Amino acid sequence: MSFIWFIIIGLLAGFIAGKLMRGGGFGWIVNLIVGVLGGVLGGWVFSLFGLGSSSIIGSLITSVVGACLLLWIVGIISRNSHG
Repeated sequence: MSFIWFIIIGLLAGFIAGKLMRGGGFGWIVNLIVGVLGGVLGGWVFSLFGLGSSSIIGSLITSVVGACLLLWIVGIISRNSHG
């Protein structure tokens, strides 16, 4: 997959995950970071179950799942650190 597709999928995944997990996005830069990190995390989690995808739609789904997981983990950590 080319670098441009990686960025586009990261933006979309971060945006979708922001809408699903908190009801709103965080802006393009943070959405991109969350989406890209989510793609890496999602790819790792899916590989633990023997799943993988080489299509753009599969990569987007993997990235969204990973980004949602990342936001969930960050939410737990921030909740625990505030009291």
